[in-house]
Amino acid sequence: MSRIVVTGTDTGIGKTVFAAGLCGLLGARYWKPVQSGLPTDSEVVAELSGAEVIPETYRLKLPASPHQAAEEEGIEIDTDALVPPDGERPLVIEGAGGLMVPLTRQTLFIDVFARWNLPLVLCARTTLGTINHTLLSLEAIRSRNIPLLGVAFIGEANDESEGIIIEKSGARRLGRLPPITPLTPGRLTGVFSRTFSADDFA
Repeated sequence: MSRIVVTGTDTGIGKTVFAAGLCGLLGARYWKPVQSGLPTDSEVVAELSGAEVIPETYRLKLPASPHQAAEEEGIEIDTDALVPPDGERPLVIEGAGGLMVPLTRQTLFIDVFARWNLPLVLCARTTLGTINHTLLSLEAIRSRNIPLLGVAFIGEANDESEGIIIEKSGARRLGRLPPITPLTPGRLTGVFSRTFSADDFA
């Protein structure tokens, strides 16, 4: 069974839509261990892909860093309790925000990713600033020996930025998910299958 972590260089870059597309491509289940803010990303993924959703371990109301959202509700996140579920079908696991998002005042999400040691996809936007954010994120991933599947770009085509990121990092370019308007399950399935290959996630 394949279990794949989807994370991003920042929050709000479209990694939930990417995760939904990946679930559809692979026939995978979906799990977001920690959710901050409502509506939930699990609801978005279920609507866009029809994937089986595994309930969050922590569902927090405040749309903020998980450590802050948990403190607001008087909750302490037990990061040791975040264990990827088993199962016969593939599993797509989506992190919260970027790699360095704190789950507690002691533990970042990237620390949990390193403990899991599962293949990881880094989602990166294509707009201004992506080169710096993406290269720094790739260095952080490699410094912790997290297995990297590659980079998935999200947004309008930006050949120069995408090219220099791949050239300087040596990471694999998995593809690019363009803006989809209107965003519907059928359109996402069609676009995703044309821009990404299931073989690259094996």
